[in-house]
Amino acid sequence: MDYLKLDKSKTEKTVFELNVLLADYHLYYQKLRNFHWNIVGENFFDLHDKFEELYNDAKIKIDEIAERILTLRSQPLSNLSQYLDISNIKESDSDLKDRQMIDALLKDHAPLLEQMRKVLDIAEDGGDEGTVDMIGAYIRELEKTSWMLDAWRTKTVQTVAKSTS
Repeated sequence: MDYLKLDKSKTEKTVFELNVLLADYHLYYQKLRNFHWNIVGENFFDLHDKFEELYNDAKIKIDEIAERILTLRSQPLSNLSQYLDISNIKESDSDLKDRQMIDALLKDHAPLLEQMRKVLDIAEDGGDEGTVDMIGAYIRELEKTSWMLDAWRTKTVQTVAKSTS
């Protein structure tokens, strides 16, 4: 790690938290796949496509997080059992309604953002600007996604009128 000029003891803390984030993203990714496969009803087309967009984004982030861990000269976790042990995200049932799926994803965004902020704080403390830059972008993107999903589930005059007809 000499070429990175980072304190190894501080970097080990960052790597640990990145591995937790990696586990979180794996469970989030699988939940998105679950919802993509199992969405039904009048919102099928919109949400089927949205879930695919989100899981493709999560897949890219999984790879970037693992590669960041490798860049820091450590090894990313890679077993499902390890992910289940340390993740802040829990699995979901497959028979949820569309709104319940969105609620579940938004519920998962809180621990994802919390974990990202934890990584960010530790990486900042260790002078690891590469990780800080990556995670800062992830936070911005997930906050925007959260806003959009929340807007989707917000009842408007149109949706209230439609549901009472």
